[in-house]
Amino acid sequence: MDFRLSKATNDFSKSNIIGFGKFSIVYKGILGGSLGIVANKVFKLQVRGASKSFLVECEALRQIRHRNLVKILAVCCSIDHEGNDFLAIVYEYMVNGSLDNWLHNHSKDTGENNNSKNLNLLQRVHIVIDVANAFDYLHNHLETCLVHCDLKPSNILLDGDLVAYVADFGLAKFLPTKVTLASSSNQVSSSLGITGTIGYAAPEYGMGSDLSTFGDMYSYGILLLEIFTSKSPTSDIFNNGLTLHNYVRMSMPEQVTEIVDPKLFHKEANPTPRSLVLQNQITECLVSIFKIGIACSTELPRDRMNIGNVVKELHSIKDTLMELRDIRIISR
Repeated sequence: MDFRLSKATNDFSKSNIIGFGKFSIVYKGILGGSLGIVANKVFKLQVRGASKSFLVECEALRQIRHRNLVKILAVCCSIDHEGNDFLAIVYEYMVNGSLDNWLHNHSKDTGENNNSKNLNLLQRVHIVIDVANAFDYLHNHLETCLVHCDLKPSNILLDGDLVAYVADFGLAKFLPTKVTLASSSNQVSSSLGITGTIGYAAPEYGMGSDLSTFGDMYSYGILLLEIFTSKSPTSDIFNNGLTLHNYVRMSMPEQVTEIVDPKLFHKEANPTPRSLVLQNQITECLVSIFKIGIACSTELPRDRMNIGNVVKELHSIKDTLMELRDIRIISR
């Protein structure tokens, strides 16, 4: 085991844990030199599939470079003090933690990430654009298309400027040929036999369908709906056939202000004509946002919106909001 990682994380102290998953635990650490504060992803090799996940993530990150993808700094393949294999990946540390903590405020971080969190409407739009840009790159701008297979808020990290980065490529898969959403033949099976996280994984995966960009689009749609409602798809309110997708779809467009995160929209009791116009403009933007999420998370894969159109429509919404960025209703 690299003694520098052990020292950097106070011998992998529980107090340094900033994230965890089935196959790994992420520790905050301080390395000397120019690296400074880093995130150390240590793989739990006693868990079946962890070593495979490490190899998959390394292979994916070796071939991808994008502003909105997490940056790898180093890889450690070593032996610990008991003679066991030790695998870790060192990443750039993201000071604002995961999007999951911002949406649901259940961070256990005792440092700067434990403050009261709130993202305004424009900030959330920028985040979903960042994520969409990352997936446009993965799906359409690599020589071999890469499907992520596990998009969810805990795998979206935010830097000091709240720029979003897609993380955790442990379930990712390169498709054998150039993939577009128009092609249903470009699908492959997951080498890990895992197809994501409950609530975010595409329904066809549960029926044994192969991996495809359609699945990533479903996860993106659910992520978008969660970001603007602040309701997790696995919330207790979603039962007896009610899903986050249906919850939003049934509220459109008349009740959109009832389902949006209350932090994002404030109805004035006695609005002036000017403020009423502004409220209507914000409502129209919210309707457009939710339409994108619904279109991405439809049950039938071929009916889902493609990432290129998502990027275009979100930029149009962002441009509208930018014109209103000094209006108080956006920043509440």
